[in-house]
Formats: sequence, C-alpha cells, structure tokens
Amino acid sequence: MLQSLFLNRREIRGRIMNKVLIIAEAGVNHNGDLKTALKMVEAAKEAGADIVKFQTAKPEEVISRFAEKAEYQKQTTGAEESQLEMCRRIHLGFEDYYVLKEHCEKTGIRFLSTPFDLPSIRFLDGLGLKLWKIPSGEINNYPYLKEIAKTGDPIILSTGMCTLDEIREALKVLKDFGAGPVTLLHCTTEYPAPFSDVNLNAMDTLRQEFDLPVGYSDHTNGIAVSIAAAAKGAVVLEKHFTLDRNMEGPDHKASLEPAELKEMVTAVRQVEAALGTGEKKPAASEMKNIPIARKSIVARKAIRKGELFTEENMTTKRPGDGISPMRWEEVLGQRAVRDFTEDELIEV
Repeated sequence: MLQSLFLNRREIRGRIMNKVLIIAEAGVNHNGDLKTALKMVEAAKEAGADIVKFQTAKPEEVISRFAEKAEYQKQTTGAEESQLEMCRRIHLGFEDYYVLKEHCEKTGIRFLSTPFDLPSIRFLDGLGLKLWKIPSGEINNYPYLKEIAKTGDPIILSTGMCTLDEIREALKVLKDFGAGPVTLLHCTTEYPAPFSDVNLNAMDTLRQEFDLPVGYSDHTNGIAVSIAAAAKGAVVLEKHFTLDRNMEGPDHKASLEPAELKEMVTAVRQVEAALGTGEKKPAASEMKNIPIARKSIVARKAIRKGELFTEENMTTKRPGDGISPMRWEEVLGQRAVRDFTEDELIEV
C-alpha cells in the first residue's frame, strides 16, 4: 500500500546492503556558536559518522511565548527563561548554515539539518538539501509535512510519541503531496530515554505494518542500545553528540562525547560485519579448523589384517581428516584391509 515510499538500503545515499547510515546529531549542542558548530563537524567526521545533522529554526515560528520548557530542559537550563528565550539563544542564524554546509563539504561529511518551521524548510531547500529528517514533534504538523513532501526528496521520519495511526496519517500526507522514499525511525522522545521505555522490538512492528525500512533515533545514555538496534537491522542510526557533556544547554547531558561517538561507530561497523548474509555454511576462516576440531574413526587398539571392525577395536578421535564417525555403522563388521596400530586412522 505504501510501496511508492519504499526506501531500501541501497537507495539511502547508495549505501551497500547491511550498511547502517550513521547520523551524528549535533542538534543545538553548539549553543548558537558557529565556531563550536564547525568543530562538531570535524569531530563527527573523525568519529566515522556518515552525516552530521543540525537543527534549523526561526524560534518565533516554532514556539509561542506561552510554551513551557520540557522537564529535562528545566533541569539542564533552569526554569527562569522561557522555551522561546532558550531557543533564541542556542540557535544559529540562517547565514551560518552556508558556512556549515561548505565546511562539511571540505571536511568530507554530509551536511544535514532538521527544519522546525516552514521558512526553515524553504531556506534549506534553497541551500540544496536533498534529504529531509522530520523530527517526532512535527509528525502531526500537516502544513509542515506538505511542504517537505512537495520537494519530492527522500525523507527520514522519526516516530517518537506516536501511535501507528498517527504514523499512518503522516505517511498518507507525505504520499499525497509527492514525497520521495521514506525511512521510519523508532524513537523514545525523552532525554535521556529510560531503557525500560526503549521497546526496540517496535522496530519489527514498524517494518511489518508499513513495509518500509526502519532505523532508530537513540536518546538513551551510552551506546548499548544503538548497537542493539544495528543488530536488529536498523538501516539508519541517529545519536546526539557534544564536544563536552558539561557544557550548558538542554541536550548535552543526553549526548555522547566524541570518543564515545567513535566507539559507537566502530561497534556498529563490527555488528554489520558480524550479521553476514544469513546463509549457513562454514566460514572461510573455519575451514582450516575442520580437521583439527572434528574426529575420525581410528583404531582403539592394534588390529590385524582380516580382523573384523567392532565396537571394541574402534573409536573416534581427532584429527578429522579420515573416515567420518557418521559412517560408523557402515564400517562396523568390515574386515581390516591391513594391519592398524593404536590411534591410526581406519581405512576401508
């Protein structure tokens, strides 16, 4: 039903099968400072991420002056200023994104930024963004979904706080207005997200329900859940990072530092290699160990030529380059073709 939105692993930036697209989420962890944002680009590249992602917004278009901060924002930045005042302080201006995008190109990492309002969508479209990340909070924002869908570009859609019906409605809007292929991200919208609320098995539900590729946006502490999501077949992984978790700002406490991000990327790449093709056969590295680890039929004691092979004069021992013990019944009762000494491989 939603096949036109299907985005397989080969279609995400041409990634090879089983290759996870790793998004290092810088978000607003630059605290509105362009120099810090530029350093984050370099840190994401050094960690091995495929994409470094920021957040683009005109705060007045996103937040009313009556909107309260989330509890985690109050805990990390205080309750004195409003959510609008906080966002004004920590967001970059549109002009900064020209510099950021150019720096990404020079550094060799893909630039991405999530828009939070219509002017930001139009600005990023003009900047040449060809992949869109829709955050969980915008999944029921009809004008927003329509505006992004009209670009016809691929979309990564986060589904935190969502029911299946809400996801279904959002996908319909995207399809109706010409969206490109869609990838869904399972997500728990809390910072940090409790492990008990992660519910990684919902990734399977999303795949079954919508027949779309599924990834994971990780807001938990540490890297364990991202690694588990990769093992469950996530095609995209998104993880917040910061240059220093002790910096002031709403998202730093739930973010990885650069060394941790690099550790996560390394672990995910190891999981990719370990997942393999699914075909059950001896691996190339195993072949040399078959004769060492397996057994053959050997003489339990000296056997004279012409003597019958019996349970008493045969046994199984390593190495495994003789007659397989699976032929035991076939060998029993045959006559020895020659003399055999103890432990010698039986021949028939």
